[in-house]
Amino acid sequence: MLPFLSLSLFFFLSLLFFHFHGTSASKGVSVEYMYPPISATSLLYVDSGGMFLTSKKGDFQAVIYKPGTQESRYYLSVFHAPTKTQIWTANRNRPIPDQSSMVKLTANGLSVEFSNGTVLWSTPPLKAPVSALCLLDTGNLVLLDVANNSLWESFNFPSDTLVSGQLLPAGSYLSSSVSSESDLSQGDYRLDVTAVDALLNWSNATYWRLSNDKNSVKDWDAPVAYMTTNDSGLYLLESKGTVVFQIALPTAQFRIVQLLSDGRFHIISYQTISSSTSMEHVFMAPTSSCDLPLACGSLGLCSLHLNSSSCTCPPQFISQYGGCTPGSDVSLATNTSCGSSTFSYMFVGSGVTYFANKYRSPIASGRNISNCRDLCSSNCSCLGYFFDISSQSCFFLQHPLGSLINANTSESSNAMAYVKTQGSYSQHKSTPENNVVPIVVPSVVASFLVIVLGLACFTWRYKREKRRMKEMRLAIANDKLHAAPLEQISDSDYLFSESGDDLEEILIPGLPTRFTLQQLEDITSNFLTKIGSGGFGSVYKGELSDKSQVAVKKIEAAGLHGRKEFCTEIAVIGNIHHVNLVHLSGYCAQGSHRLLVFEYMNRGSLDRSLFRPTGETLDWDERMNIAIGAARGLAYLHSGCQPKILHCDIKPENILLDDEGQVKIADFGMAKLLTPEQSGLFTTMRGTRGYLAPEWLANTAISDRTDVYSFGMVLLELVRGMKNRSEHMNDCESKWSVTTSRSSHKGYEYFPLVALHMHEKRNYKDLADPRLEGRFVASEVETLVKTALCCLHEEPAMRPSMTSVVAMLEGTMEVREPRIESLGFLRLYGRGVLGASSSGGTFDIEEEFMMNKVIGASHMTTNTTSGWSSFMSMPQLSGPR
Repeated sequence: MLPFLSLSLFFFLSLLFFHFHGTSASKGVSVEYMYPPISATSLLYVDSGGMFLTSKKGDFQAVIYKPGTQESRYYLSVFHAPTKTQIWTANRNRPIPDQSSMVKLTANGLSVEFSNGTVLWSTPPLKAPVSALCLLDTGNLVLLDVANNSLWESFNFPSDTLVSGQLLPAGSYLSSSVSSESDLSQGDYRLDVTAVDALLNWSNATYWRLSNDKNSVKDWDAPVAYMTTNDSGLYLLESKGTVVFQIALPTAQFRIVQLLSDGRFHIISYQTISSSTSMEHVFMAPTSSCDLPLACGSLGLCSLHLNSSSCTCPPQFISQYGGCTPGSDVSLATNTSCGSSTFSYMFVGSGVTYFANKYRSPIASGRNISNCRDLCSSNCSCLGYFFDISSQSCFFLQHPLGSLINANTSESSNAMAYVKTQGSYSQHKSTPENNVVPIVVPSVVASFLVIVLGLACFTWRYKREKRRMKEMRLAIANDKLHAAPLEQISDSDYLFSESGDDLEEILIPGLPTRFTLQQLEDITSNFLTKIGSGGFGSVYKGELSDKSQVAVKKIEAAGLHGRKEFCTEIAVIGNIHHVNLVHLSGYCAQGSHRLLVFEYMNRGSLDRSLFRPTGETLDWDERMNIAIGAARGLAYLHSGCQPKILHCDIKPENILLDDEGQVKIADFGMAKLLTPEQSGLFTTMRGTRGYLAPEWLANTAISDRTDVYSFGMVLLELVRGMKNRSEHMNDCESKWSVTTSRSSHKGYEYFPLVALHMHEKRNYKDLADPRLEGRFVASEVETLVKTALCCLHEEPAMRPSMTSVVAMLEGTMEVREPRIESLGFLRLYGRGVLGASSSGGTFDIEEEFMMNKVIGASHMTTNTTSGWSSFMSMPQLSGPR
């Protein structure tokens, strides 16, 4: 909005400039203000390319615009002048058919009309007469009243584009153009902002969510009020401006956010608003072209390759009208043909899914293939179905028809697709069921002979081979589910025998790819290359058929969950996607075997790089990047997942790195899920000694603040470059020793206590890893230390949330001042570490009182130090690694 002008001054300026502006408009010269009444056609602005209004600094222009070479569609639009990008269009659905039509500015508003006066587009009724039309330096086209108040703004009626600072309220949307080259009318793609997310939709089918994007971070749990972009990123904000979700982008003064005509969400960044050259970083969603609704046209099959994708038609389909359709003798069933003619189903393929299945719930779960088909047959709007074998989920294919995705190129597949067809020939069309008849007959005869011999052998070896045969039946059943055509799978194929008890196949939607044990043995070369181990088993390096590397965790812990409980957990975490969380891509739950398949991080865990005694050490920038990345991942587990997920074992061994600078938290997969009914309590202690929060020791409620405590310990280790609790100091460590009898002991030191003492002295730089030799940012060392100490507060409620930790580390929130009175227990921890090697002694009364608070009176013994040492000497309690 323009600065306020008094009525007298406004009328004075109006009288002074009115004649000048009217004359300029008639000659096709751009102006900053226009005053009613004015009528203009594009013929008047031939010399200026249709431009009739410009912003004060010249970065934006209002034009009468003709896209491409066509001559039948003219639009009233606003352009970003340096890049010639159209950012708003008034009459996109009712273009001006020729150059003789006009744009009119009257006291009633702005309109686009035929030469005969028929209105094509106009602003809505206004609360006061219009005194001026102005194009602001933000790109906002504004109608003003006599008091300079805004009556109408183009920013309140977006088309397919947003610019920096522009707000898109919840309930509003961007809609794509049919073609940016020639036809700006509203297309089929929409970017909808809702109270909980921002979604890309095509014909009511969602194909991207901002909250699920790998670059997205959830900062707050609150209703979304609007979406905007600024110099630091893309944001979903609540009504008071607090960030709910954010996608961080490289710093840029100006951004153009567009929903392109092919359905992609595109952000282009410019160093300044007057720049004409975009920065190197461009945000695009969805990242995979196969996730677009019409990537390969209707029923076209999209296949991903290393850096590209390709389109083909499914077997028995032919290319037609930009998509795929059955052969000439068969046609797809339609909604109107349901009930009026017979229909059958054509097999599309195995390992085939639909672009929309990722973001919608199945029609049914826990059904077999016959049930899924019956449901589709009884529903006239169902034009086909997809059946996911792993989760036994049934999805319908409905009009309009989008593209298919080749989700799995291996021989075993978890999903199969069928479409409804009609026509006389369709009943005899070759299908997988018909194709196997010539093969099955001789196979049955041979199989019969084999069965007779097998039964005789089985009778003889029954007792000795009973257990082995059960395992074989399980493996065969699993393989059959993956590889057999759906019509050959009977209901009995969904039953398994496990440990002598009948157990139904797990009926859980959303499970990731299921592997057989044999497949994982092949992938890992029979578990040849071991890359890690932990309390729950060992991790092996593997390679899939597409040459991508994976990490396969072979869980060997005793007392593991049953198969159904195991699958329930991985169904949840398998659908969690975040750039700072290791992705679970598959699993195996065969017999007593439990294996998980993760993405591979080639630098391994943080402890390998951080704690190595010799060789190259992590530089300071890397440490800050690791701190922020790990904090974002943990914040997403706490705030971005419903229900929230507690990790319960945050430590350097569970933070993974790769050569591209990626930082990812691992092993949240076996963490407990906190539901409202669970009241925040666990029944058993989890975690690793040295990272356990006081509430674990005091047997009190466990919450997300327990993870915050562990993360604080990790921050201190990032600062120091060594374990917080060490038993042998070297020369480099000696300067950290605290020379008071209460807090040190020869040969031992407890770094969190050292950090507390140094904080009290406001001496932070001496805490930094001496191997860095001064190559660090002192202010950032202070930030990490103070943030870590805040995380270590004894009372969980006094610790910051992980979203606040992220903000403090990133510098978007002032770092809190640690409360010394809530950190006194560190002296007890430090004394406990020392007491493990000392001959005994007693604490004073204050220390004894604090210990009672920390570990509970029931743990105290007559010799307080001995009791503490005994308690802290429990065997290490660790979650999965």
